[in-house]
Amino acid sequence: MALSDLLYPDNPKRRQELIHLHQELLDCMSTNVRATNELAGVLNEHLGCTITHIQMRASSTVKENCDIIIQAMSEIQHQVQKIDSDMKEKLEPVLYQKLYDIKEPELEKIAIAHKVFSIVLGEATSTAGMVAIKLLGSNLITLTVSKLVSLLAQIGASVLGGISITILGLGIEMILHAILGAVERNQLLAAVRSYEKHLSEFKAASEKYQRDIREVTSLVKQHVQ
Repeated sequence: MALSDLLYPDNPKRRQELIHLHQELLDCMSTNVRATNELAGVLNEHLGCTITHIQMRASSTVKENCDIIIQAMSEIQHQVQKIDSDMKEKLEPVLYQKLYDIKEPELEKIAIAHKVFSIVLGEATSTAGMVAIKLLGSNLITLTVSKLVSLLAQIGASVLGGISITILGLGIEMILHAILGAVERNQLLAAVRSYEKHLSEFKAASEKYQRDIREVTSLVKQHVQ
């Protein structure tokens, strides 16, 4: 038993909490990677985008993997903003306003958007207009992704950021060394609280992000069938 455990008997419990929270964080990040790639696939296939799929890097830190996800999400935001710009450029002002008018029938909006994509891409899939309207008319890009990007940046800048995502395989002492540099009760408590605070917000935002993407992808699948 480490000397710190003799001095602070609750340290072993805190260590286990850190391991559990670290794994939860990695699982949540991994799920976001899959959701991001799924959305990128829809944009690439139906809206003519060229967004590169991403994957977590086992040899990198939490911050470096957060940055990978942020970059992909930022590229998706950029592409959707470009779609909006294309709509604004190609459509008469009245038609463009219809895309954002909640009173306008969705089928009419989809037809308008598809017409633009047929011009922009030369040829567009039948689901192009539907995907565009879903993305432009929802909060997925403007609010949900922005919130998640902000939280990822906070996690990367926190005490968690410098930890390797593969640290779990190296044992408890290595995790503590990576997080704290020394095993002291107050540092363990601070680390656990940091994990809990960031993870709680991150999980909630991630679940919203994943739900919104499922709405888009499920619509595509239903339309294809």
